Amino acid sequence: MTADEAPREDFRVELAQEEAYRFAVDFQQPGVAPMVMDEPAPLGSGAGPNASRMLAAATGHCLSASALFCLSKARIPVSGIRTTVTGTLERNPRGRLRIGGLRVHIDLNLQPQDRARAARCLELFEDFCVVTQSVRDGISVEVSVAPPAAGE
Repeated sequence: MTADEAPREDFRVELAQEEAYRFAVDFQQPGVAPMVMDEPAPLGSGAGPNASRMLAAATGHCLSASALFCLSKARIPVSGIRTTVTGTLERNPRGRLRIGGLRVHIDLNLQPQDRARAARCLELFEDFCVVTQSVRDGISVEVSVAPPAAGE
C-alpha cells in the first residue's frame, strides 16, 4: 500500500469562545471533559494554556507515548516517565511571533539491567510520533472563515 492509498482518519475538535480570549475546547471524545484555553495577560487572563503551550504538550505527550509503546512492545518495564518541553518564542522577519523551536527531554525510569535493551527503542520511537513528525515536516492547514470577507 502506498502513502496515497493509506486509509485516512479524520478527527474533530470544537472551540467556543467563553469570554475575551478564553475558549472552551471540546475534544469530541466520549468521557473527555472540555478544557479551557486562554491567552496570558494582557490579552487574556491566563485561565488555561495557550496554543503554544498546547503544541508543546502535544509534542511531549506524543514522544513520551511513542517511547512507552516501543518499550512495552519490547517487554521492557518502565516505572515512570517525566517529560519536560521547553519552547522558544521568536519573531520572524515580518515581526510576527513564532515558535522557534521545542526542546524535549524525556526521563525514563528503567531498571539498570534494562537500559542496554532499551537502546533500539530509543533509536526508533521519534519516527512513530505523529505530532513531532507532522510539525517537523510541516502540515497543511486550510482556513475558512464565515461569514466570508466582503466581496467574496
